[in-house]
Amino acid sequence: MLGAMSTPAVPMAAEPPAVTLVIGPEEFLAERAVAQVIAGVRAADGEADVHDLSADSFGASMLATLTSPSLFATRSALVVRDVQDLGQDVVAELINYVADPVPSVALVLVHKGNARGKALVDAARAAGADVLECAELRRYADKITFVRSEVRAAGRQLTEGAARTLLDAVGGDLRELANACSQLVSDTTGVVDEAVVRRYYAGRAEVTSFMVADNAVEGRLGEALANLRWALGSGVDPVLVTAALAMGLRNLARIGSARRGLRSADLARELGLPSWKVDRLRQQVRGWTPQGVAVAMRAVAEADMAVKGAGTSADYALERAIVAVARARG
Repeated sequence: MLGAMSTPAVPMAAEPPAVTLVIGPEEFLAERAVAQVIAGVRAADGEADVHDLSADSFGASMLATLTSPSLFATRSALVVRDVQDLGQDVVAELINYVADPVPSVALVLVHKGNARGKALVDAARAAGADVLECAELRRYADKITFVRSEVRAAGRQLTEGAARTLLDAVGGDLRELANACSQLVSDTTGVVDEAVVRRYYAGRAEVTSFMVADNAVEGRLGEALANLRWALGSGVDPVLVTAALAMGLRNLARIGSARRGLRSADLARELGLPSWKVDRLRQQVRGWTPQGVAVAMRAVAEADMAVKGAGTSADYALERAIVAVARARG
């Protein structure tokens, strides 16, 4: 079982590791790890040769050629991707090589983390290769840790509330989360809090609606009402808020009635939701009863009718609904 990892760290030393094993299914983290190793090689030698090959293009006898000394550079890098798909003859060459690597060549072996190619993985570990674990981050808490570490690595701070808001706004894809963190750091100053993230995503009405809904179903009434006022003031259609509330409550009901004992990944497949969203819903459903969900859904249905013309004040109808939802949580 691979350990979770938020951001692979490769020291930019004068002598990069002779062999690096990048292992795990999370492609974004693996790409970042490879890029950091290559950056370390080029920091040691600006003229370094870099060879980046897939398993199907890396044939037998190529290893000796690609690790031979260069006439123009003191160092080089050889990246071999998807090594779990290599043929046995190539694997045998690599196993012999990692036991006695060429010091001036940085060999990077990229493995998906499955059971295939175990002999090469074991040989690289036994030979003392630098191992960078790139496990898939499935749990909601892991993704929160990831975004906070991204901002921290840039010398800034991201609050817990801002991390939740950012994850709701962007979704669970690590590449998009990393890009969002980079943009927030470059476009803002000081501590990145929930208000900063809300302002940054002010143009995304569907995001702000789900912020309000999440606050309400988690029983955070003050935040829900504050976000509602901010959303309505920024032009969010009240219908989007009732729709987000209804969807949030329906998902709570689905989680609450799902089979017990399922892992997040299995439950995500059964419900057609991403794993990180299932983790969030499992946190949100605590304190809810079937009766409470029913009461909350009736309140949201009444608010939906009001904002569509049956009432005199959409703002008041939404506030009443949010109060009802927050209080319906046990």
